[in-house]
Amino acid sequence: MADKIILDAGHGGANPGAMYGGRREKDDALTLTLAVGELLEDAGVEVYYTRVGDVYESPYERAQEANLTGGDYFISIHRNSSVYPNQYSGVESLVYSRGTGAEELAKNINAKLEEVGWINIGVNERKNLVVLNRTEMPAVLLEIGFINTDRDNELFEKKFTETAEAIAEGVLETLQNA
Repeated sequence: MADKIILDAGHGGANPGAMYGGRREKDDALTLTLAVGELLEDAGVEVYYTRVGDVYESPYERAQEANLTGGDYFISIHRNSSVYPNQYSGVESLVYSRGTGAEELAKNINAKLEEVGWINIGVNERKNLVVLNRTEMPAVLLEIGFINTDRDNELFEKKFTETAEAIAEGVLETLQNA
């Protein structure tokens, strides 16, 4: 398989992302990104990481790095957050536009995550996100549960391996069908 996936762990360094009860989005995103990357590498996919430690690059720098590296898909991993704790639950995938390879990838990943027990919020367009509108390959931003929802944090912990496997399986299914 000559496929190349660019994995982007959201936030990092001085930018913790969303926080709740001592949890930091940047930590969850990095741990999950590295686990997904390892599974993809084990399956023969070339993986490029925008970060493997606690460092910060702007979304623009991440998109430029992805473009210079080249890849078949760009996947940015995050945790969602809402105004009030325990207000919402589930996984959501964001793409620049529908009817694209990015939407197909997002739908495949969401379907696999739903099998693990995540509520599937769906795929939504976001034109204003730099990592989606500045990357030259199909790009998806995954929101893996709400960091300020206890149910989602429990699922993130108890089904961490299954969650990583679901994301990797969604990617592999997309690559096989491409």
